[in-house]
Amino acid sequence: MQDKLSPIDRRILRLLQHDADLSAAEVAEKVELSQSPC
Repeated sequence: MQDKLSPIDRRILRLLQHDADLSAAEVAEKVELSQSPC
């Protein structure tokens, strides 16, 4: 069975691949979520 990434997970992954120094707060803001789910 292959797990698939949600669209939000893909956005988070793209952001971190581009800039791994982003904080959880910055990532959350960019994907429009609170910090907890990020």
